[in-house]
Amino acid sequence: MGKYTIRRLIQMIPVLLIVSIVIFSIIHLIPGDPAEIMAGTNATEEQLISLRHQYGLDEPLWTQYFIWIGNVAKGDLGNSLINGFPVNELIMQRIPATIELAIAAAIIGVVIALPLGIFSALRPGSIIDFTATTFSALSFAIPGFWLSILLVMFFSLNLKILPPSGRPDFSTQPVEHMKSLIMPALVLGIAMAAKLTRYLRSSMLDELGKDYVRTARGKGLNERATVMRHLMRNSLIPVVTAFGLQMGDLLSGAIIVESIFAWPGIGRLTIQAISWRDYSILQASVMFVVIAFLIINLLTDLTYGFINPQIHYD
Repeated sequence: MGKYTIRRLIQMIPVLLIVSIVIFSIIHLIPGDPAEIMAGTNATEEQLISLRHQYGLDEPLWTQYFIWIGNVAKGDLGNSLINGFPVNELIMQRIPATIELAIAAAIIGVVIALPLGIFSALRPGSIIDFTATTFSALSFAIPGFWLSILLVMFFSLNLKILPPSGRPDFSTQPVEHMKSLIMPALVLGIAMAAKLTRYLRSSMLDELGKDYVRTARGKGLNERATVMRHLMRNSLIPVVTAFGLQMGDLLSGAIIVESIFAWPGIGRLTIQAISWRDYSILQASVMFVVIAFLIINLLTDLTYGFINPQIHYD
């Protein structure tokens, strides 16, 4: 497994280089001039030319890319074009909020999906199965932004028990901090639970008809042991894949949810960078998303071996 992990990490390097070129090119195609935003609407042409030269925006695109990627290789993500703050610090300030939200949403998703998926597969056509199917269908049909608005209207405006937005500091306001986490985590957790429930139910139904399940039952093994020791091990492989993809989405910063709830994570920072035409922040945010996906994909592949020891890594 160690050699496999090292090989996968080495393979990430050319992937990141190719992705960096694509990201850099696409971001610089976004309409708008950062110099105009920095200088304001009343800026003269001379001021705009001076700002473009100061930040290297007047250089050819390929020159700007090599300067940027060279700095990134040294661990320097540059400074924000709008406020001059180091991008490294801005990203590091936002990562904890995004990780916190992702973990909370993942816990909610797994807690909902596991019982629904297992019992709906073991009792197809039952009330539990109907409930799980209906829950998944509704969760897929309801957009996240609409569910967010509904939760804000119900819990914040009507019941007045949860804050509508923000993220108070945990060290000074722990209760308010946890309250502010509930609604965004619930929106993302429900969406994750819907997907995981569908994958788990489908996977378990496929495995239930196989010979090893019938053999285990024929040997007199009780239902609980059959499910936990045999059925779940093989059924979880596609579920873990789906979970890894969902975690990648969460760690990339659920842009819409973070924006609605003013959650200060990577997603909200990305939206702000787009509106400011701040290339430095936007490039760093998108690269963080790509790296998060690559690492989670690797961890997902390694998890297969823990679930099923018969899987070997060459």
